[in-house]
Amino acid sequence: MDAIYAIYADYTVSMSDFKRNPAQVLRTAGEKPVAVLNHNRPAFYMITPKLFEAIVEEMADRELISLVRQRLALKDTAIEVDIDQI
Repeated sequence: MDAIYAIYADYTVSMSDFKRNPAQVLRTAGEKPVAVLNHNRPAFYMITPKLFEAIVEEMADRELISLVRQRLALKDTAIEVDIDQI
């Protein structure tokens, strides 16, 4: 029985086609991610620098949200300070 693999891209290309002309694959996909398949399984994803930056920013935002939630949970134990007296 063959395993089922999730593909997180609207555009797919075989490894052979990718090797033949990676620049054409990138042009065809535009700003969308490309799943490069090896034996019908995702081998890797190709994304543009713009999309990669957006993903990194989203991950950083999620980390900040987590930190804010942790600190909000501790706000009852916070000590009030006056920044002008520092």
